[in-house]
Amino acid sequence: MDTMTDDLYRDITDFAHDTPSWFQHLAEVWTELGLLLFGVLFIVAWWRARRGEPRALAIAVLAPLATAVAYVGSELAKSAIDEERPCRAVSGALTPLVQCPPHGDWSFPSNHSTIAGAAAVGLALAWPRIAALTVPMAVLMAFSRVFVGVHYPHDVVVGLLFGAVVVFVLVRVSTRAVARVTLAMRGSSTGIVKWFAGPGPFRAAAPAPASAPYSAPAPAPAPAHERAAYEPTAYDPAAYDQPTMSFRRDDSHPR
Repeated sequence: MDTMTDDLYRDITDFAHDTPSWFQHLAEVWTELGLLLFGVLFIVAWWRARRGEPRALAIAVLAPLATAVAYVGSELAKSAIDEERPCRAVSGALTPLVQCPPHGDWSFPSNHSTIAGAAAVGLALAWPRIAALTVPMAVLMAFSRVFVGVHYPHDVVVGLLFGAVVVFVLVRVSTRAVARVTLAMRGSSTGIVKWFAGPGPFRAAAPAPASAPYSAPAPAPAPAHERAAYEPTAYDPAAYDQPTMSFRRDDSHPR
C-alpha cells in the first residue's frame, strides 16, 4: 500500500529526472562532497579556537566528536529498524540517479543527514558566524539523498533532527569538563599536546608604572676650596678690633 511518504518520494525523484543533466551530476557530487566540506570546516574551527579561551577550544573539539557519536547512534538505529531502501521498495518509482545501496544497507534514518545535521549544529556552536552557511548546507545535503533516490523524505528529516539534538546535548553537557582538560593541556610539557591545545588568548604586557613628575636635578655641591671663599663662617668677636668710644679734643677752634 502506498503511503504519503512514498508519493512524496516519487514526486521528488520525478522532479530530479526532469532537471538538466549537469544539475543531476551536481546533486550526486554534493551528496558526498558536503561531508568533506564539513570536515574541512571542523579543522578550520579548531584552528581558530586554538587562540581562544579554553571553552571555545572545548566546543570546537567536541563538535566533531559529538558528530561521530551521532553517526554511531544512527547506524545502530538503522540496524535495529531494518527499513528497506525506497529505490527497491517503492513501486512505480523511477530509477535512482545513483546506484541503489545493497540489501542490508538500511534506509532509516539517513546517515548522511544525521552527520549533516550534527555537523551544522556543532559548527554553529563552535563558530556562530557560519551558522548561516552550515544549516543550509545540511538541509541541501539531506534533500540530495532523496533527490538521487536512495532515501525516503522521513529518513532525512529524522536524520537531521537526530544529529542536531545529539550534538547540541553532548556539547552543552561536556563543555565545562573538556575546557578544564584543555587548560591542563596548554600547560603540558609535551610539545604535540601543547600545540594541539594552542597558545590561548593573547595577553598584553602589563603597562609600565607612571613616571614621577619631572624635577630639575639638584646642583652638584661646589668644591671645598670654593665653599671656603664664599660660605660665611661663625661670628667670632675676638676676630675684630673693638671700636673705641673716646673723643679727641679739638683745640683749633676758639671757645
